[in-house]
Amino acid sequence: MINPFVLADQQSAADLQSYLTRAKKLDPDGLVRLRAFGDLLAAYVAPIYSGNLMDKGPTILGLRTCELAGEAEVDVLVPIGAVQERLAHLLSDDQTKEFKIQLNESQRAPWAGISPPRQGWQAKGTINESRLTQIARDGIAEVATSIPESVGGPIAARIRGEIWGRGIDLQSLVPTGAAFAAASLGFLTENEEVGLFHADGWVRLSSAHGHVLAKVATRF
Repeated sequence: MINPFVLADQQSAADLQSYLTRAKKLDPDGLVRLRAFGDLLAAYVAPIYSGNLMDKGPTILGLRTCELAGEAEVDVLVPIGAVQERLAHLLSDDQTKEFKIQLNESQRAPWAGISPPRQGWQAKGTINESRLTQIARDGIAEVATSIPESVGGPIAARIRGEIWGRGIDLQSLVPTGAAFAAASLGFLTENEEVGLFHADGWVRLSSAHGHVLAKVATRF
């Protein structure tokens, strides 16, 4: 069994459940990486990722944090659905006073071996929510028109990778897929100025509701 952890309160549990619900819509069979840093839980998901570490396609990670009731030692990769099931049980019981999460064995996925830096981030300005939302919409439309219904598997994945891996501009180096992830995971608030950060070949979009991390775009 995996080390258990206890969320701070009902609101923390509800916020995590909402985040994971959005993530599962993007990847029904998706996994979530849960890492505890003291009394803070970081939940990473990968709405866009390459099939293996040798692929040149983009890997876009979503990150949301929540407070724990106490310090924990956790670094696991588990099905999103397993965490959702446990949270649903806790949130449906009005008598719940301890929001304890106990999960089974950790799994593996190529994207989980990619670790964004935790330090060294430098602020590079902001990008308005309206621009990110429009980029996401344009990308969705381009994916829909670029992939014929008869095409699937590796070809479709390559086309999606080319679209979501393309940079939005030379200044920010943000891949289009990062805008898509920020919008789809519910991180954007109308007209918000979203923070842009760079560190060691990575970019990060940070809003009041979460973060999106990606390798810098190399195609424009």
